[in-house]
Amino acid sequence: MPFFKRLPRRLFFLLVVKPVVYLLLGLNIYSVQRLPTRGPSILAANHNSHLDTLVLMALYPLSQLHRVRPVAAADYFLRNRFTAWLSLNVIGIIPLDRQGQVDKEKVFDQCQQALANEEILLLFPEGSRGEAEQLQPLRKGIYHLARSHPGTTVTPIAMHGLGRALPKGESMLVPFNCDVVIGEALTPGEDSNVFMQELQASLEDLLAACITRRDAQWED
Repeated sequence: MPFFKRLPRRLFFLLVVKPVVYLLLGLNIYSVQRLPTRGPSILAANHNSHLDTLVLMALYPLSQLHRVRPVAAADYFLRNRFTAWLSLNVIGIIPLDRQGQVDKEKVFDQCQQALANEEILLLFPEGSRGEAEQLQPLRKGIYHLARSHPGTTVTPIAMHGLGRALPKGESMLVPFNCDVVIGEALTPGEDSNVFMQELQASLEDLLAACITRRDAQWED
């Protein structure tokens, strides 16, 4: 991607996203060295807030943002002309139609192309936002996508607090210190059930670690 096309994204994250994430919210990041710096790779995170996508992208330096491609809900990120332009041209989402009006294979093709370009996909394997700090069952689509391109790894990430900073159904941001814990990368094998169990267990352990750390801070 030419530099002039990357510039709007860098400016948006530098002037808007990072100040909100790091100054207004406050973000504690653990094991940041585990973040993949290039693809083919997938970030698999729990999903409680519309802030999740921007927070995960904000973990990356401005110089690497062009490699991160979030797969995001079209009904939210394309809900009006301005949001659609911002989402597609600045954030760089791959829109996912949850209403069933667009062939899912087209989304799958875009994701495969991103992996072929050594980009980093950002996915929420729960499929939709759940209750704050509670992990829903994961969907197998992430396994099939990871297996579709050789060498793809999946990095589990647990986020705690964002479901309270911007709860589901709310539009008002509440300053709330949040935690992000990055787990060890997983490589999908032949058995989809085994991989999904490993990913589910990893996310549950990371989320539990967030809660334990937070409880310990309150006790201190």
